[in-house]
Amino acid sequence: MSDARLQAFHPFLRLAALLDDLPPGPSVGAEGKPVFLQVGEPRNAPPDFVAEAIAEAASGWSRYPPPRGDAAYRAAAVAWLNRRYGLPEGFLDPDRHVLPLPGSREGLFFAAVVLAGSRSGPGGGAGKGAVLMPNPAYHVYSGAAAAVGAEAVMVPATEETGFQPDYAGLDPAILGRAALAYLCSPANPQGAVAEAARQAALIESARAYGYVAAFDECYSEIYFDAPPPGALQLAAASGSLDGVLAFHSLSKRSSAAGLRCGFVAGDPALIDRLDQAFRFGGAGVPLPVLAAGTRLWQDEAHVVANRQRYRQNFAVAERVLGNRFGARRPAGGFFLWLDVGDGEAAALKLWREAGIRVLPGAYMCGAEGDDSAPGAAYIRIALVDDPELTEAALGRLVEVLQ
Repeated sequence: MSDARLQAFHPFLRLAALLDDLPPGPSVGAEGKPVFLQVGEPRNAPPDFVAEAIAEAASGWSRYPPPRGDAAYRAAAVAWLNRRYGLPEGFLDPDRHVLPLPGSREGLFFAAVVLAGSRSGPGGGAGKGAVLMPNPAYHVYSGAAAAVGAEAVMVPATEETGFQPDYAGLDPAILGRAALAYLCSPANPQGAVAEAARQAALIESARAYGYVAAFDECYSEIYFDAPPPGALQLAAASGSLDGVLAFHSLSKRSSAAGLRCGFVAGDPALIDRLDQAFRFGGAGVPLPVLAAGTRLWQDEAHVVANRQRYRQNFAVAERVLGNRFGARRPAGGFFLWLDVGDGEAAALKLWREAGIRVLPGAYMCGAEGDDSAPGAAYIRIALVDDPELTEAALGRLVEVLQ
């Protein structure tokens, strides 16, 4: 893939090209430094026991990571899934249904490599290469499809559709050539939760047409009211894991983005295929990292504290923004998705005049990113800083854009 083609699929490369040569304006940040709200990177530290667990398992640094991780980590992942989603005892086998990952991003990318790149569906049959994804969405979906030469079918996820893609409304001919469909809930960037019926319909469609339903659930633990439903509980209700993969990460749940630790759970035949691909071109999770990850999956107190922190930031946003720019508290996640008329122009103005960096919504809408993109009118803001800086930054944003 050419550099220009790659840049077209990567929002932060595009943002750098837009802003890096421009001096930032006077900022509300400490000592007048710019405020970076474009990346969904938690600012608070993970629990202290993470460093302790890594130190205790330090002898593992001299060993290559086991391809399937270790038994303790897989058992902790399954125990957490069982608690979180009320799964039947024995529905998930830690040895067959779980694969540790160095973050959900890597697994989501490799899913396209394995399924769409090989032009084969869930059972290894021939001839399927379309990848279904929301529009706008996390850039890894479109980037993965482009990297393997698959057809990217971008399905609008707009206010009219509840900010989730309506895969059920697609032409059967498109569904018939699909290898993979991504669904993110709570959604990045809009924070919309896919209701249980929508997820169940996707699983049913995937099985009927022979593609894989890949559920990106990395924001599943950042919510405001009821816990979002998950793919595995819908799969359990159907009595089968066929065609279903659920991706989880400690990056957002545990504020441990740098740990690079997560897992994928689901259909054992698909888990085996992902395992094989990672053995050739991926990286396993080091043993000390698995030790820390095991502790994190076993602990909920820090997750509850994280949720409360993000709730405070959204309370600040509601107070500062009111109903400006269509601001609303999402069902989950930690992003504001603001309608500012022209997202790219707003990003330029905020950087030049206020030293605030945000992400234009069009940059999350695939290669085109023009005025026809569903996110062109929006900017995405990550509410990951402390409430004081959040309030100051949002107040300045109102002054600049109003």
